[in-house]
Amino acid sequence: MIIQPDIALPPQLGIAISSRQGGSSSGPYRGNNLALHVGDDAQVVEANRAALLASLDGANAIAWLNQVHGLEVVAAEPGQLPNADASHSCEAGLACAVMTADCLPVLIWRLDGSAVAAAHAGWRGLAGGIISRALKSISAGPGDVGVYLGPAIGQRHFEVGVEVLEAFFESAQSAAQLEAISAASQPSLKQPLKYHLDLYQLARAELSEYGVTEIYGGDACSYSDTEHCYSHRRAQAEGLAATGRMASLIWRKA
Repeated sequence: MIIQPDIALPPQLGIAISSRQGGSSSGPYRGNNLALHVGDDAQVVEANRAALLASLDGANAIAWLNQVHGLEVVAAEPGQLPNADASHSCEAGLACAVMTADCLPVLIWRLDGSAVAAAHAGWRGLAGGIISRALKSISAGPGDVGVYLGPAIGQRHFEVGVEVLEAFFESAQSAAQLEAISAASQPSLKQPLKYHLDLYQLARAELSEYGVTEIYGGDACSYSDTEHCYSHRRAQAEGLAATGRMASLIWRKA
C-alpha cells in the first residue's frame, strides 16, 4: 500500500508515498483513500490511516493538515488539524504528511537528517512560494537540503487559463526563472488562451533559485497512473463527483 522511492536518504530518515492499492474504501474512493474531507466513510478512512502508520518504519504518529491551497507552514503536531499546506519537524517518530490527487507533494530534508518538511504545492501554492517557505522552516541552506517531488499531474493533462501562467510570471525572481517558467508552459492546441503547465519544471525552477541541486522524483503522472494514483481531474473527466487522496510522508525515525 506504500511506495518507497529509491533515493539516497540519511539512514535516520524515512520517506513514503501511499498507493491507491490496498485500503478498504469503495465507490469513487475505491482503494486506499486517506482523506476525511472528500465524503468517504470516516471509519474506513481511519482504518486506512491506521494501516498506513503501521507500515511506516520508525514512525509512531502522522501529523495531518487541513490543506487550503495557501502558503501557511506550521510545526508538525500530532492530533491537530491546522489550516496549512506545509509542515516541518525535527521530532523523531513524527511523520509530516500532505495529501494530493494531482497537486504536487514536495518532501524536504536536511542532509544531516536533523529536520524534515512536507509541502502541498497546487499551482497557487507553487506560484506563491510554498516550497521556499518550507525550505526556510527547517533553516536549510542551498547545499544542506534534499528534495523529492512526488506524483502529480503531468503536463499533458494539466491545462490552465492564461491567468495561472501570469501568476507564475509575476512571482519570478530572476530572468532565469522567467525563462524556466516559459519553458514549462505549452500553448493548448485546442483552446485559445489555455496552456499546459509542467508542475515539476516549475518546482525545479523555484528550487534552482534557492540553489538546491539534490532533487529527486518528478517523473510520474497522477492522471495517467490509474493503478496507483488518485486524480481529481481524471475523476472529473469520468463524470465522478469525488475521488480519494494519496499521502506523501517524510519523518525522522524513532
